[in-house]
Amino acid sequence: MQFRRQDVEPITCGDVTLSFRRWRRPQARVGAQYRVFGGSDAMIEVTAVEQISPDEISQTDAEASGATSPSDVLAQIAQSARRNADPTAPLYRIAFRYIGEQRDPRLSLGEDTELGESELTELRDRLAGMDRRSKRGAWTRPTLQAIAEQPGRRAPDLAEQQSVEVKRFKADVRKLKALGLTISLEVGYQLSPRGQAVLEKLDQS
Repeated sequence: MQFRRQDVEPITCGDVTLSFRRWRRPQARVGAQYRVFGGSDAMIEVTAVEQISPDEISQTDAEASGATSPSDVLAQIAQSARRNADPTAPLYRIAFRYIGEQRDPRLSLGEDTELGESELTELRDRLAGMDRRSKRGAWTRPTLQAIAEQPGRRAPDLAEQQSVEVKRFKADVRKLKALGLTISLEVGYQLSPRGQAVLEKLDQS
């Protein structure tokens, strides 16, 4: 559950405690904890997830989400829906509380560029295993290469380039992120220092 970079401070200050999203199905669950932004250590805990109609957004709700009015909320949702190509999905109101900072271990891993031969071999084997298990064939190196060449490019654009549905592409990138190879940006991705080092090694092999 990602927010914009400019939302981090008001969330950590407690000024923003609600979010409105259009989802085909809920992407957050009560009690779950989420990082506010890919480059931030700020964490929230979801306290309520409710499907609503647009006319149920009150002025108080709007201000709690960082908007100026219910119409401003809907305008922001419409803009986000256009980017995500899902403007007809159900509308959800998500309540949360800020619970402090927690360093993302994937970020720490991503900063580690000291790759010994055994560690590099293990990474190659894991990436090769992901390729073997994929119905679309080898995807790990092309995906790393695409992110390296187009940092900050929208996921739908990258997915289209690789002829894969957006949901599948995002899931694949999450697998690379779990290995410390990619970093999520407000829009798109970039390779971590570790990802850059691994890609260079792969290109040399």
